[in-house]
Amino acid sequence: MVFSNRRHFLQAASLAAMSYNTAWRNSSCSAAESRSVRVGIIGSTGRGDYGHGVDVACTKLAGAQMIALADQDENGRQAARKRVEPQRVYADFREMLQKEQLDIVAICPRWLDQHHEMITACAEAGCHIYMEKPFCRTLAECDQVVDLLQSRNLKLGIAHISQYSPVLDVVKQLIAEGEIGDVLELRARGKEDRRGGGEDLWVLGSHVFGLMRSLAGGNAIECSATVLQGGHLVKKADVQEGAEGIGLLTGDNLQARYRFASGAFGHFASRRDRAGSPSRFAIQVFGSKSVIEMESGYLAPAYILRDSSWSPGRSGKRWEQITSAGIGQPEPRQDGTYEGGHLAALIDLLAAIEEDRATRCSAEDARAIVEMIAAVFESHRVGTPVPLPLETRVNPLALIS
Repeated sequence: MVFSNRRHFLQAASLAAMSYNTAWRNSSCSAAESRSVRVGIIGSTGRGDYGHGVDVACTKLAGAQMIALADQDENGRQAARKRVEPQRVYADFREMLQKEQLDIVAICPRWLDQHHEMITACAEAGCHIYMEKPFCRTLAECDQVVDLLQSRNLKLGIAHISQYSPVLDVVKQLIAEGEIGDVLELRARGKEDRRGGGEDLWVLGSHVFGLMRSLAGGNAIECSATVLQGGHLVKKADVQEGAEGIGLLTGDNLQARYRFASGAFGHFASRRDRAGSPSRFAIQVFGSKSVIEMESGYLAPAYILRDSSWSPGRSGKRWEQITSAGIGQPEPRQDGTYEGGHLAALIDLLAAIEEDRATRCSAEDARAIVEMIAAVFESHRVGTPVPLPLETRVNPLALIS
C-alpha cells in the first residue's frame, strides 16, 4: 500500500524493522505481519551493476514491497527482474522516480560517476536512500547532496557495512571503558593488490576510514600525505582518469597521516602489488595498555593483545578474539555476510526515519570519509599538512601542477 502521509510511513518503517529483528530470533515470524515499505531499485549493468548484492538484500527486508527497478541495460534489467521480482521495470531511473511513489530507493551501482545524479533525483522525488559506497566523486558533489537531503529531512545510509557491526559496538565500548588505555595511534592499509595506491585509497580505504573515525572518536582535523608514482613524487603528467568512474586519479604508493581532535593520530598506506596473504586490509588501534585489531566487514572478528609493548614475542601474551558477545566469547550470530550487513544497514535506515535521527553511516559521515580521501591528494599538491574540513572542494588533482 502507498503511505498516505509521513506518519504512516514512519509507523510502517518501525514495524518493518521490528519484524525483521524478531524474525532473526524467531523463524516463525512472517514479513506479512508488518506494514509494507515501497522500495525502488536503481542498477547500472556494466557501470557498477548492483554493487555487492544490494538489490537482493532489499528483497530480504521484512515489509519491503518491491515496486520498481531501473537499469539502462536490457539484459541486465531482465536478469535483475528475475532476482528481485519488482512490479514494474524501467530503462530510465528518472522515469521510475517520476511515475512511482517510493519510500526508499536503493542506489546499487558501485561506480561513482552517477552517484551525485542518482542521489539528487531520489531526494527531489522525496525518497530516503540506501546506497553502495563510495559516496560521491568530489566534496562539491557531497556538499550539494548533503544540503539537499538536510533541507528535505531525508535519511541516507551507505554500505560501509562495518559501521553497522555489533562487533564494532563491542570494540568501541572496550575503548570507552579504558581497556586499551589512551588511544595513541591507528594504523590501516588497503588490500594493496593491482589497485594499490590511489584506487585502493578510494575503493577500500573508504571502509577503513569509516572505522578510523569511529574508533578515534570523530572527524580528522588535519592530514599530511605523500603520493608517488613509479618511485617519483606525483606531478600533473601522472594524473589520469581512474577506473570505475572515480574521476582524476594517480599514485601507486601513498602514505597519509591524520590528526584527530582526541589527540590520536591515524595512518593509512597502500602500495600497488604488495598484497599480503593473509591480507593486511584491517585497522589496528594502539593504546597505552593494549592493541586492538579489526578487519573490515560486517561481523568480522576483532582481536585484542593485552600488552603495552605491542609485541607478543617480547611479552608472551596472545591475541584474544572479540566477537559481538565480548572478549573470548564464541560468536552467537550467524548473519556475518554482505547480505547481513546490508540488512542491518536497511533496518538502521528504517529506524533512523522513525526516530528522526542520523543513520549509523549517514551522508555527513560519508562526506567526511571522502574528505579524508581528498585530503591525501590536497596535502601532496600543496606540499604541507592541510586542515580539515578542506577549503578545496573540487578534486585536488585537477589543480596539481
